[in-house]
Amino acid sequence: MGHTVTLTVNGTSYTREIEPTLLLVELLRETLSLTGTHVGCDTSQCGACTVLVDGRATKACTMLAVQADGATVITVEGLAKNSEMHPIQRAFAKEHALQCGFCTPGLMITAVDFLERNASPSDAEIRHAIEGNLCRCTGYHNIVNAIRSASAEMRQTAGVRPKVAAEVNR
Repeated sequence: MGHTVTLTVNGTSYTREIEPTLLLVELLRETLSLTGTHVGCDTSQCGACTVLVDGRATKACTMLAVQADGATVITVEGLAKNSEMHPIQRAFAKEHALQCGFCTPGLMITAVDFLERNASPSDAEIRHAIEGNLCRCTGYHNIVNAIRSASAEMRQTAGVRPKVAAEVNR
């Protein structure tokens, strides 16, 4: 027996009939073809599946899609605005904050949520904020640099909290 869910993903509203056991990450990747959200561990340990649900970083591999009914979801695909990368995306590229890239979408989403709540973090605060996101390649040094760099750009260009593209397109 299916359930009907309606949610807004990256500024677009979707209504789908789904099985009640479908995970949010499966809905995003398999039903909506938004494959930027990765599946790493299926246990919420690695953070590769992190998306914003109503503005909060959420691990989509342990959230049922029916729990997102009525929610606004932003994936890594929703960060760019009018083909212009979000400051966190620019910073990750500029600071060489990725190697294989598997963890990158989840880290970016986690960083966006964190920087919305702490516009001027210390390196220790950045490291604490991303401790739920595992990276096997980088050693985190450049990731911390990227988040620090993005926070500076976001403070400089915003004055008000920067919106991700999916919020602007609503």
